[in-house]
Amino acid sequence: MTRNVVILCVAAGTHFNSQGDKYTFLIELIVIDVLINSQFLLFLESIDTSLSGKMSESDIDKLRRSRESLVYTATRETLFAQETTHSKTHALSLDWVSGVNSSLPVYILQDHSQLVFLYAGAHVAIIYNHTTNSQHILQGHCSPISCMCVSEDRRWIGTADQNKKSTVILWDSYSGIPVHTLFDCHPKGGVIAIGFSADAKQLVTLGNEKAQCVCIWDWTNDCHEPLWLTELRPEYGYQNYIIFNPNNSTQLLSSSESQVLFYSTAQGTLQHVPLKIIKLGDAATLELNASLFPNSTPEYCEIHKLAGGPLSPSVFHWREFRILTPSRAGVIMVWDLTQDLDSNQRLSRDHVKIISLQEHPITVLAVVDNCIVTGDTRGHVNFYDENMLLLTWFTQMNLDRIVSISFSKEFEREYLEDGTLDTKPVLGRNFVVSSSTSAVVHVNMERSTWRVLLQENCDPLHAVACNPKQPTVVMGNCSGILKVWDYRQKRIVCRTVLEKEKEIRCVTIDPQGRYLAVGFASGAVHFLDANTLQSDPKECFDYPPDSISHMSFSHDSRYLATADVGKAVTLFRMQQPQWIYLGRYRSHYKAITDLLFGVHQDSSKPRLFTLGVDRLLVEYDVESSDVGQVVILSSKRLEQSAVPKCMTWYPPLSSEEFLVVASDQYKMKLFNSMSKTCRKTLLGPTYGSPVKKIGILPTSENNESGSRYMAYVTEDKVGLQILPLDGNPYKSQAVLCHPTGVSTFAYSHDGLFVFTAGGPDCTVLSWQISYSALEGAAALGGKELEPYYTLLEGGRNGEFYREIEDFFYYCQIHNQGLESMETRQLSPKIPLTELPSLMRALAYFPTEREVEDMLNEVKLGQYTETGEYITDINLAELIKLYINHRPAFGISAEELVTAFEVLGEPGGPTGKPVLDRDHMLELLQVRGEAMTQDELAECFTGLLGLFEVEEDENPEADLFKTDNVSQEYTLESVIPEKISIEIFTHHILGLPPSSSPSLTPKKGHKGSEPQLDDG
Repeated sequence: MTRNVVILCVAAGTHFNSQGDKYTFLIELIVIDVLINSQFLLFLESIDTSLSGKMSESDIDKLRRSRESLVYTATRETLFAQETTHSKTHALSLDWVSGVNSSLPVYILQDHSQLVFLYAGAHVAIIYNHTTNSQHILQGHCSPISCMCVSEDRRWIGTADQNKKSTVILWDSYSGIPVHTLFDCHPKGGVIAIGFSADAKQLVTLGNEKAQCVCIWDWTNDCHEPLWLTELRPEYGYQNYIIFNPNNSTQLLSSSESQVLFYSTAQGTLQHVPLKIIKLGDAATLELNASLFPNSTPEYCEIHKLAGGPLSPSVFHWREFRILTPSRAGVIMVWDLTQDLDSNQRLSRDHVKIISLQEHPITVLAVVDNCIVTGDTRGHVNFYDENMLLLTWFTQMNLDRIVSISFSKEFEREYLEDGTLDTKPVLGRNFVVSSSTSAVVHVNMERSTWRVLLQENCDPLHAVACNPKQPTVVMGNCSGILKVWDYRQKRIVCRTVLEKEKEIRCVTIDPQGRYLAVGFASGAVHFLDANTLQSDPKECFDYPPDSISHMSFSHDSRYLATADVGKAVTLFRMQQPQWIYLGRYRSHYKAITDLLFGVHQDSSKPRLFTLGVDRLLVEYDVESSDVGQVVILSSKRLEQSAVPKCMTWYPPLSSEEFLVVASDQYKMKLFNSMSKTCRKTLLGPTYGSPVKKIGILPTSENNESGSRYMAYVTEDKVGLQILPLDGNPYKSQAVLCHPTGVSTFAYSHDGLFVFTAGGPDCTVLSWQISYSALEGAAALGGKELEPYYTLLEGGRNGEFYREIEDFFYYCQIHNQGLESMETRQLSPKIPLTELPSLMRALAYFPTEREVEDMLNEVKLGQYTETGEYITDINLAELIKLYINHRPAFGISAEELVTAFEVLGEPGGPTGKPVLDRDHMLELLQVRGEAMTQDELAECFTGLLGLFEVEEDENPEADLFKTDNVSQEYTLESVIPEKISIEIFTHHILGLPPSSSPSLTPKKGHKGSEPQLDDG
């Protein structure tokens, strides 16, 4: 059984749209992500062939019906009638999306028995049922959705993104199933606009490339290449909108702020022309001049200047062969086109009408039921007839700039079939309006009433925190809006707009659920009631001048600590009846990455720690701090090269108290909270970017295994980790949450939900946790060492594993003496003294401090339980130790280039940095873990293969003294005075040479010592 994307092809069938019109799809493609054996599909296909002559026709029909497509059988009520109590197959399932992409349109899908509409947020599309207050989330994109469209009958949905590997997904709105996917359709820039033809059989995509491409796809026939394709000239301007003519699927239009393009496929190819107006004369004059002066070029008017300003998206007329183009000056241009494609490039002024319709800029233009509908920057919606006479208007909706207007396919009341609908404007369809501030309003045309359906985040959102006592979460955005949302009932409990300060950067709630602390970009800190969002002016502090980045309450709710971008920590204390400011201390010389409160083991006194890019863990004496004084208790450097990103308290799974710290090298380390010494190093999640924040989840009623779990976020993903940490990759799962970056996350008090804030994408995503799915995935990874074998090159049966075994057994022999003639004592273990050399033999070169941490990890592994040291290690423990300690992705060439840029100076033949030989030797002896002259000599002896020691030679000869060895073996003779990256890697380290012709290996020399070409 393997995981496959199975494509089920269903025979042609007849469907009915909402008006009762029949249309037929040749092929219906249903893409279902399932666990299924592909051979089983072939078996099912063979049943129809092999048994068709042996079974009755009714039996065959029953068999086929049992395999009917979920899309084929879906109705308008199917999507939200489905059971939602089925077991979760993923550890993290997207449960709810709070936030709207206000730049994309909102489409109404149903407005009869229930009100359903479609909108986008981050990288997902949301089908929202307002009647039942439920969402169905369309997940499939790995980048933010850049455009959407729906078919005329509202059955099919198209979504696209602008990733390097651009993806277009077609969905069935009745079942929520993706029916077709176009991969890499615009690989050079993604998709900026998309649209269905009137019969929904064709799809047009407009690329975001420098030289934009327009593609038309026959998506119902499982196409992988476009039917037609054309490339646009840059002088047409940046086209950002494209649609089919609803009356003729061979015609399309696209528009930019300065130009309208008309397309036609009537001649069997996709042709396009810009709509132009002749500046002087008329078409007859132009033809006469062209016959007399064949090389002359006519002059054309600039369209956007005629329209008085930038153009808004155009539409086709509902009956005539016309295009209507609105502008930001309140003008509408009406183009009377001809069937001759080329003639539309030289329209005379009598073929174009310019109508000044209103004073304010028109942002949206739509045509429906013989009406022209406009939306403008004031938030007004106006209806006009064909003669541009005002029919009705909606001006009291209190909206900002209109982004989209979408009309229902159903009428509120029945109209007589007397041709009225075809000849006269009919104001009978309800519609949905969306604005630039993410408001979505539904308008009932018959009653002339409106109501707000959504009022979501429209500004970057960086702050989210869960109430530790109630099923609510607090969200704060950069416009000063705070809201409390009930994640059980899916409703807003309360909402407020902070007037004094606007840009909220972080929020936190105290452990008792009473106080809400809000940190702002200005450095201000406000205390509010966590349930009502009411504040006291006396508890609004504006002392720190730098933006607040972290906040945390102490366990007893008596203290609040904040960290800011000024690398300082500020402390507040509750002194009944209000909070007071104690002081601010700049304790780091680089940015603070995390801040954490804790409790002393032998008392209930609070402990406070901060972690910084400077690799320092600073502890503060909270109890001794007072007004005007914040006291530092200790400061210790945790890492040599890695940058710590975050920390949290490790749950009490042993008798020691640990801080777990995650670094940018994909490692998680356990530090003793008292001595600050590293007790364990473990491989962390490796999902494209390092972990940036972690938290231990509370115990949950749904946790049947009794294990503890950790939640974390990386740059764009959220994940779960089974504890205890041991480096097993199968005990961790992550899912993409915010492609543009995660700002922060929070988890519910019951341990069942995780909430992620997307920052620039203006959304908060609610993720439901399934611990059983996480445990099941971990079990599939295997037992004991099986998960770790997958991290070794070649696995358990590979050559590298055999090398590990060989080196392990060699260490046993080496420990007993290589030349010993005594009987060998077989043992499954080797002494710890052999561990550093064995790690280096396996191409992991730890520093002396890393060696010490490694030895202490093994030696003290059971000391707190048994009081005894461990002095040896077996093969299984060695493999785990090696995997957890070695670099997660090896040493990259980029790291070496960065080192040369920092330490070297420009001077190479190509301007690349070079390192002076004497300076390099000096650095090795005085910086970092300084090497002695003897250690340096021994190191270069091995690297350069300088000696083949004879019996009468001294292997300890000093390479730094020319009187001890011949000139042939001095460092000056074998290392160039100026060392480039190539010389260092190939000449000194002996790595394989690159394609550079300046370096060639010496022939016949031990090792691979390159030398400079004479040429």
